Amino acid sequence: MSGKLLKVDIHKKLKEFDLDVNFELKNGCLGILGPSGCGKSMTLKSIAGIVDPDSGIVSLATGKEHVYFDSDNKVNLKPQKRNVGYLFQNYALFPNMTVEENVGIGLQNNDEKVVSEMIRRFHLEGLEKRYPRQLSGGQQQRVALARIMAYGPDVILLDEPFSAMDTVLKEQLRREMANFLANFNGFSILVTHDRDEAFQFCDELIILDKGKIIAKGKTVDLFENPRKVEVARLTGCKNISKIEIVDDYHVKSLDWNVTFEVSEKVSSAISHIGIRAHDFYPAQKDDVNAVATADSTKLEMPFEWQISLANGLLWKLDKQMREHEFAIPEYLKVDPKNIILLEE
Repeated sequence: MSGKLLKVDIHKKLKEFDLDVNFELKNGCLGILGPSGCGKSMTLKSIAGIVDPDSGIVSLATGKEHVYFDSDNKVNLKPQKRNVGYLFQNYALFPNMTVEENVGIGLQNNDEKVVSEMIRRFHLEGLEKRYPRQLSGGQQQRVALARIMAYGPDVILLDEPFSAMDTVLKEQLRREMANFLANFNGFSILVTHDRDEAFQFCDELIILDKGKIIAKGKTVDLFENPRKVEVARLTGCKNISKIEIVDDYHVKSLDWNVTFEVSEKVSSAISHIGIRAHDFYPAQKDDVNAVATADSTKLEMPFEWQISLANGLLWKLDKQMREHEFAIPEYLKVDPKNIILLEE
């Protein structure tokens, strides 16, 4: 991967907003996380050549530069010339073709050796003569990936690949996809609105909202320190409140009516705080950042308790399947270092 670089700097006027995306990817898997309709899929389609941006550049450097799109120099390669594999949400298999025909469709002369290798690699032995309608969802996904990998793409684009699956199948295919991406010696970009998928697969992450990048960086860093309210929401923070600054290290939550000590000096730009629902612990009344739990409500899930405090705070606690009794402690606390300072 040394010396490789995928560069994307595109602009396109859409009906709801203007898409304005600019990033560089040097290795691994990049995630694009955001709500539905924020421009995630449009970004992928622009990279693949399915949609033309109004202006900008898309290029791939692999020793020498391959320019896919350059509005200034009037370069716009057709999708089949870009060596980009696109995994659609519905896999886009040809219904009137068998598994082996689908896998070989992008190859010259339907190279039997390559097709056989992909059939073996993606565990499709015995399914070669079946049609897509005769396959499970997982088998269809593997056929779609085998078809992409048969022609050796430099870039793989994954567009919400698990969105239409039930929980059991989704977990199975996530594991398979993670193994596949770990062994892929190229670039991959995963579009998702699921924070768990983004965290599991992506080394780096872009947060997209209404066509604009509102945050980008290492995935772990953005989850640990989202910095902005919308980024905190999209990375799964359940407790977010407006604040009033008391002093350099204390803030008053206006939504929960609690004053908290924080570990980082509060600047005037901070307007909110966030607390992850799993970051509360049982406490004594006089502990730092203790919160009373009187009149809380308890909801049992298969593997966690969800405790809603009277002031609106949510606490999530892991549980065992056979545990059905749980006494809510009188007080909870949160470590000052686990209170996230956020800008609007």
